[in-house]
Amino acid sequence: MAAWTLAEPVPGGGRLGEIRLVQPTLVAEAGGFGRLSLLATINLEGLTIERGELTPGAWGEGFVDRRHPHTYVHELLLTLGDLLGRRDGAGALSLTVGKGFAPFGTDDPMMRPPLRYPVNHHLSQILERAVAIAALRAGPVRAEFGLFNGDEPERPGQWPRVSGRFGDSWSVRLTGEPLPGIELQGSHAQVHSPEHRPGAGTDQRKWSLSALWTRPGGGVPVEALVEWARTSEADGFFVFHSVLAEGAWSPGRHRLHYRFERTERPEEERVSPFRSLRPHLENSILGVTRWTIHTFGYEFAAGELAGIRLRPLAEVSLGSIAKPGGGLFQVEELYGRSDFWTLSLGLRLGAGAPMPRMGRYGAARGTGPATHHEH
Repeated sequence: MAAWTLAEPVPGGGRLGEIRLVQPTLVAEAGGFGRLSLLATINLEGLTIERGELTPGAWGEGFVDRRHPHTYVHELLLTLGDLLGRRDGAGALSLTVGKGFAPFGTDDPMMRPPLRYPVNHHLSQILERAVAIAALRAGPVRAEFGLFNGDEPERPGQWPRVSGRFGDSWSVRLTGEPLPGIELQGSHAQVHSPEHRPGAGTDQRKWSLSALWTRPGGGVPVEALVEWARTSEADGFFVFHSVLAEGAWSPGRHRLHYRFERTERPEEERVSPFRSLRPHLENSILGVTRWTIHTFGYEFAAGELAGIRLRPLAEVSLGSIAKPGGGLFQVEELYGRSDFWTLSLGLRLGAGAPMPRMGRYGAARGTGPATHHEH
């Protein structure tokens, strides 16, 4: 996606516009090795948005009001599928190991209609970990259990800290499909010291509930997601909540999308307007802010040029920032006011097969509402 984004205000006040190449991603899948398959996803944001993508409200991995670049190796996983063969009947059991998403929460925002990443990205997903995931599918129900390292990456080229950290965190996710095109999800995770790589930071307990709809309405493709997420840190001393609802309506070559989000995030000690102190410690949190955002967008499938799919997009976000509790942080002192807006104009480019659904591996892919996404 080549995108121009204009935001007002930004930290320190005023208006800022930037042109960036965001979400440059290459995906390869390989099978034909018996029950063994390979998934590799390369993300080149470390080269194109080294200083992050301008996104008021975004936070995580040391970035604030900018979305951080993901690691170059976003996913690299081996899956051994259908371990029990015919012994489990129509069900399936799989084992996945490598680097990727822990089985928690909802789909990566990269796979969803809006260009703008939600504020709750680090409340609703756990990604770029060394994982071992057992997945079981029985009819319309899929269950996953994962072990992983708690530490988040600190830079795009960094690998998970396996020695001394792998297995210090775990998650479970249960997904059901009561009707074709309707998916219900609930998950829980306990993550040890995610923002302090050596392991001396505070732990997190995370919960996620969601409902996903991908059934046509009146013959027109419709998708909708409603999710709730909660993260408690430092034995409940800090608690962050998120509620999000988004949907897309796609008649013909057009797609309209909308997202509502209300998410609380930590306000951490900053070392520059867009960066926070790392390693993160419990006394780095200066307060909590609540971000309420409405995002509207339109995208058009313009066709292909030399085998490359072209989809122009326009998106606007309107929001407000509130301080629900105490703490030293003051919204107006940093931003100058408590309301904000962003405008993005972009062109989404794609070639080859549609991208596979990120974060669902082996038996967890199942027969859910979508196994591949087309942007």
